[in-house]
Amino acid sequence: MDLMTLLPFIAIIAFATYVQTVTGFALGMIVMGAVTTFDLVPIAFTSVVISAVTFINGLVAVKGNVQALDIKRVMITSAGMFPAILVGLLLLDYMSAELNHILQLLLGATIIGAGLMIMLKPDPLAKPSSGFTFAGSGALAGVMAGMFSMAGPPLVYLFYRQPFEIKTIRLCLVTIFLLSSVMRTGMVGAQGGLTWEMGIFSVLCIPMVTLFTWIGKRYPPPLSANNMRRAAFFLLILIGASLVIKNL
Repeated sequence: MDLMTLLPFIAIIAFATYVQTVTGFALGMIVMGAVTTFDLVPIAFTSVVISAVTFINGLVAVKGNVQALDIKRVMITSAGMFPAILVGLLLLDYMSAELNHILQLLLGATIIGAGLMIMLKPDPLAKPSSGFTFAGSGALAGVMAGMFSMAGPPLVYLFYRQPFEIKTIRLCLVTIFLLSSVMRTGMVGAQGGLTWEMGIFSVLCIPMVTLFTWIGKRYPPPLSANNMRRAAFFLLILIGASLVIKNL
């Protein structure tokens, strides 16, 4: 990979890492959408790097905050997610080979849908959702994780409706993304889909991911939760729309 590809990719990774640290979501959507829009590397390559980056981001973000996690919901959600990741990977393999144009169009539409979901403001539930709801959302997120390393939209919508503290919601999301990244990387490796270039590139991203996760924890932006949602919404709509227009 040449320097003109590496530098903008790392810059996108750094920005997305910061956003995910302060919101609990959006890393995969920003990286996948921006990298695909600018045709830096293929979707399958980007997905592997996102998984590695998500793992590092999760470790740094969760360190010292385990007591705030809702372990039960994390495990139930992950149980629904893991089998579905394989389904998403199989779809990615097929569409990358036969329908790459439609794959990019689907990615753009998914990102736009995610942006719209972020702007929805449903009333918080009086009590936590059922285990079946968490498992079902995990399954849907698993398909998206397998295809694009983008498990966020259904999980963000579900968890932000729960009567939990905001810190618990964000840490649960980051932890689930961490676990899904481990499972997805393992499945890709078992399929023989990992390359040395993917590994080297992921290692090169680690210092930037660690730095911007720390910055996000230490220096969150002076924005309210609503303004953070609006900023994320406009960014994702812009990225998603550019992909859709490009592939129409």
